[in-house]
Amino acid sequence: MKKKGLRALVAAITITVVAGAFVGCGGSKNQNSSGSTSEGSKQEVSGAITLAGSTALQPLADQIGKTFSEKNTKATINVQGGGSGTGLNLALQGTADIGNSDVTAESKLDADKAKQLVDHKVCAIGFAVVVNPSVKVDSLTKDQIQKIFTGEITNWKDVGGDDIKINVINRTKSSGTRATFKDTVMGGKDEKEGLGTTQDSNGNVENSIKTTQGSISYLALSYLTGSAKNNVKTLKIEGVEASTNNITSKKYPFWSFEHMYTKGEAKGLAKTYIDYVLSNENKDTIKKLGYIPMSDMNEK
Repeated sequence: MKKKGLRALVAAITITVVAGAFVGCGGSKNQNSSGSTSEGSKQEVSGAITLAGSTALQPLADQIGKTFSEKNTKATINVQGGGSGTGLNLALQGTADIGNSDVTAESKLDADKAKQLVDHKVCAIGFAVVVNPSVKVDSLTKDQIQKIFTGEITNWKDVGGDDIKINVINRTKSSGTRATFKDTVMGGKDEKEGLGTTQDSNGNVENSIKTTQGSISYLALSYLTGSAKNNVKTLKIEGVEASTNNITSKKYPFWSFEHMYTKGEAKGLAKTYIDYVLSNENKDTIKKLGYIPMSDMNEK
């Protein structure tokens, strides 16, 4: 009996040790934001999400979305424009999984509605006042810009240029870029209603500036790359150039954070995508596309 009891005890111990080993192996596989595990196996990332809103953030969201989908072939990232206000409202309604915005939800929505959205700051972006290449002015003061967009100054000769009519090109009221322009450059003043023409995206603004003599507007620096640099002329503000260094050192005023808003806490594919945008893997992409990584901003 003693021998039988000993054998039973040994068998029980063996089973416990083996079971523990299997549990230990299973527990070592920790999923990271890209869906992979520490042992190199892959958890499938699948489904589809829609982002809508800021056209200033659209190029970055689209490029990183393509890279994300290449890594996760069963995941689809749909990126649309429409303006920051539109993106925030679509996220609130649940029509879009992520609302892209140049401004905070609190500045565009009622307080009760804004509380339903969760903010994810993904980068910073600079903007520039731009004119048609024929305009012979290199810098404007804030006061001069305000007077141009409120209709007090209507000819370039009044700010040191040639005798040419100023053609103002504005953005729609839903535009986060327009809201940023009002807050940082216009001193809170509204642009004169009905002055000049209105365009609904950075791309349309660029085309209008390129083809309209004496025109003036404003564009995200992310659009002032490649051929666009030759299509428009960038002006300094108060003698300060629109550059990353001048923005991070707080010398240049016209910039904002870029936000990705979700209704409630981000989850599922939306969370995985936002985590990927913020990962170190995309820091160079953010810089290359004309944005500023969050790690480079000394937010107070």
